[in-house]
Amino acid sequence: MRVLFAHGFEGGPSGSKPTFMKEVLGWDVTAPVMSELGWDIGKQTEVLLRRIDESDYDLVIGSSMGGLAVANASSLRGDSGFRVLLIAPAFGLSEAYTSRLTEQELSDWKESGTRRYQGFELDIGLDWEFMEAAGRMSWPVPGHMTTIVHGRLDDVVPIDVSRRVAGGSDLVELVEIDDGHRMKECLPLLAGVASELMARGP
Repeated sequence: MRVLFAHGFEGGPSGSKPTFMKEVLGWDVTAPVMSELGWDIGKQTEVLLRRIDESDYDLVIGSSMGGLAVANASSLRGDSGFRVLLIAPAFGLSEAYTSRLTEQELSDWKESGTRRYQGFELDIGLDWEFMEAAGRMSWPVPGHMTTIVHGRLDDVVPIDVSRRVAGGSDLVELVEIDDGHRMKECLPLLAGVASELMARGP
């Protein structure tokens, strides 16, 4: 199984998910550094498009913001012959940020051009382009057979966003599990979910 894997905003190419895919499932995994061109969803989607245009993959998998990047790449490369697996994808990214910040904070960010982001491990400056790209690319429609696996207990990206996407496309199937955003419980399910996805017609 040739896999292109997109990690989340604070993840990395050697995280638990791609490591499990390589070491336990034996998949041939390409996992780029998603921030190599920048932090916004447009640049992270471009990271995937370059890999897709260079090589053939059976399955393109993305987690959280990486899942949103994969969905965008799928919408832009509908003629490519891969399937898509999204793990707690960050659809609605723009709305998530605007709901967490006050109007003043958003105004200050836009005026200054940058805003400091401090996460679990990251301490970076996000350009305003992060919000502009999110405004354009928060709700892509996947162009391939797609399975979403999302946890009902996710308090970072609510499962309702995946329900909305699955409900709007015949290509998208949603698998709901009892898990939070880190999606550790999905690892033992990956082989079966991927097998079913690859077997789906046409």
